[in-house]
Amino acid sequence: MSTDPPSALASLEHTLPRASYLDAAAFQREYAAIFASSWVCVGRSDTLTESGDYLAIRLQEQSLLVIKSNDGDLGAFYNVCRHRGTELVPLKDPGPISGQFSRSIVCPYHAWSYHLDGRLRGTPHLAIETDGVSLHSIPLAEWGGFIFICLAPNHDEPLAETLGGGTGRLQRYPLADLSVGHTITYDVKANWKVIAENYNECYHCGPVHPELCQIVPAFKQGGGTGLDWDDGVPHRDGANTFTASGTTKRAPFPGLSDTEKTHHKGELFYPNLMLSLSMDHVAAFYLWPQSAGHTRIQCDFLFHPDELSKPDFDGSDAIEFWDVVNQQDWDICESVQRGMQNKVFAHGYYAPMEDYSLDIRRYVREKLDKAGRECS
Repeated sequence: MSTDPPSALASLEHTLPRASYLDAAAFQREYAAIFASSWVCVGRSDTLTESGDYLAIRLQEQSLLVIKSNDGDLGAFYNVCRHRGTELVPLKDPGPISGQFSRSIVCPYHAWSYHLDGRLRGTPHLAIETDGVSLHSIPLAEWGGFIFICLAPNHDEPLAETLGGGTGRLQRYPLADLSVGHTITYDVKANWKVIAENYNECYHCGPVHPELCQIVPAFKQGGGTGLDWDDGVPHRDGANTFTASGTTKRAPFPGLSDTEKTHHKGELFYPNLMLSLSMDHVAAFYLWPQSAGHTRIQCDFLFHPDELSKPDFDGSDAIEFWDVVNQQDWDICESVQRGMQNKVFAHGYYAPMEDYSLDIRRYVREKLDKAGRECS
């Protein structure tokens, strides 16, 4: 069996080890340290517009509800009746699914009912005091119209601290005002970090995304080196958005700088929100790991309400283009996942133009180290 000479790759940084992407026990440790201990994005608040609207999702074994109450506030709760543990919204699939409660939440088993703010309302044929009894609540916070929940007990890190400096780079995009115009859900047979690492570099863009590189030639120049993600990456002359033609009839978002009207921006907010921003739409990706080799990804396409309200609104130029690019990404990520299963693979390497992926390695290691200290 041949191996590389010891010095051949010595100048390159290592990825995380093979087990970090393949091993079931490693996945469970990582999930507990990251997704069960941090703010996690579960969707958009603009999809919950009326009292009783809900979103139900299962994150590993934890089944959750986000509900809009009568006073217009959003609340997050464990999707479990206080009586016998029945799911209030049955989730045979991880979801997410959406729906609407009428005046109350009624358990399908014995019809215990709850107000939309989680307080116990009624217990048929059982005369007990309902005051002080509620569904188990979950911390919830919002940024830019995105809903985040945290499953960690006694978690005290504000959402703004978790999100970090990326919010400032996107401050002129009217994220909170946008609405979901279309959603595509993908089941990708790859570890969530493979997908995040792929998102965080454009070394692959030339070989994997020929259509995309027609719109943004900078993505393939020099293997994607020197890309300025703070100010955005310029489109080719005459192009200003992510569509097959590079153009659209949709107006730019109000408030953008002249540069942002002709450049593309991208941000990864750990652990599971990836945003790709054009001047007229945003592709928002939520990563929900199912196992070491399976990640569910929901992609919401966000548009300005002024555009969505037009009788002739058609977002398919962006949606169809993104679906092509997404499928190319998921296919190559699945190939990476399969390739890493070969016994000769111990770890990969980061090329210099993949330095942003080093941040993923740092993030994962720091979270695992913190969890280890807390358990010791």
